Amino acid sequence: MMRAAFVAVLALLGACKGREAAQSAVTPPPPIQAEPPAWVRSRPVNGAYYIGIGLGSKARPDAQETARKNALNELASEISVKVEGNSLLYTADGRSRFDESFTSTIRTTTQEQIEGYELVDTWESPTEYWSYYRLAKAEHARIKAERKAMAIANAVDLFKRARAGADAGDLRMAIDLDLRALIAMKAYWGENDLVDLDGRQVPLVNEVFGHLQALTSGIRFSLLPERCDLNYANGFRREMLISASYGSNGRVRDLAQLPVRISYAGQDGPVTELKNTDADGRVRSTVQRVAVSANGNDLVVRPDMDALVSKELEPALVKALVGSLTVPEARATIDLRLPRIFMRASETNLGAPVGDAGIAVVLREELTRAGFRIVDREADAELLLQLTCSTRSGGEANGFHTAFLDATYAFRDRRTQDVVHEGARQGVKGIQLSMEKAGLDAYKKAGQEVRKEIVPGILGAFQ
Repeated sequence: MMRAAFVAVLALLGACKGREAAQSAVTPPPPIQAEPPAWVRSRPVNGAYYIGIGLGSKARPDAQETARKNALNELASEISVKVEGNSLLYTADGRSRFDESFTSTIRTTTQEQIEGYELVDTWESPTEYWSYYRLAKAEHARIKAERKAMAIANAVDLFKRARAGADAGDLRMAIDLDLRALIAMKAYWGENDLVDLDGRQVPLVNEVFGHLQALTSGIRFSLLPERCDLNYANGFRREMLISASYGSNGRVRDLAQLPVRISYAGQDGPVTELKNTDADGRVRSTVQRVAVSANGNDLVVRPDMDALVSKELEPALVKALVGSLTVPEARATIDLRLPRIFMRASETNLGAPVGDAGIAVVLREELTRAGFRIVDREADAELLLQLTCSTRSGGEANGFHTAFLDATYAFRDRRTQDVVHEGARQGVKGIQLSMEKAGLDAYKKAGQEVRKEIVPGILGAFQ
């Protein structure tokens, strides 16, 4: 029996060792982590290349693409852009024409257009992915020179056509072509771009920008009449004749089909008209329903630059360029003269005159404040105002008396005696401890309506 037990123990031990051996045969040893290459541990330095090293975390699904983008961004940041002293960016910055963000955008244009780079190496760990890119400086310079030469040739052609358009009086075409020439050169606004034009060595972009500035500043407007008088005699409407011309090299030309923006302050807010001049460079506008302002009101005419610029051009660049231009304008003072009024008033409280307790005093004050002129002689007036007010009893209850005020007013043309505006307020209620005081309370409440509703309504009727 003991011998049988001993054999069983040996068999069991053998089986355990067999299982351990089988397990060791199928379980691989832990991987040996490769050391990161030298370019990961320490950034390479090479005078012949621009270098970009990028890292992407494998916690993100796009680790490889992230590493690539970061490497190329770093590579691009090594490409310095020096702003030359005779460039548009240099002179424009000196005059504070462009804001900082716009200037920065232009200066980094080169960084967005790099090409010719190559992938040198990649490396990854369980948690990271690394990319190593480089760009030969000589290759970058060659590609840039080719691009710049093409851009200059395109811009010169556009500029010559712009000058021809200006000479022919086609301002819209000339402005459009100048803008296209500038945009064609946007990547080189900070660089030396001397070209030969008409036997002169000139910085191209500055020359184009100067021509664009001359185009807009050369626009001239004339307004007839020079002062816009609005009064009762002309119905507070006045037609204005606007003429547009362009002066250059001692010649003056009418500007046909020029988009024009006409604006002034109206009763209901700013009024803006967008029109085009006719074949003779003229456009007509009727000024009406203008706002009464203590600070004055002007009719303002200027070129409609939004309409002059093609919508297909780059909005950010065009906005900055156009915003830096001197855009001319013409002004005509709007002189709004409200009519002269002679006022008669008949006001009673329960049949008795009320004197200064009526609403005639309030109406006179509010009309004067609104701009009407109250005169003392009928012969000096343009309008005759008849105001009639009376109160009536509304009864008594619980010791309180109620009165109602009825008021009518009518404006007549002094010459024709025609009624030109009229209105009424019926049943304005007053409540007091006596009927007489209730009538006066009704007059007081009617005075508030004069200020809030009646005079604004009268003002609107005569503008």
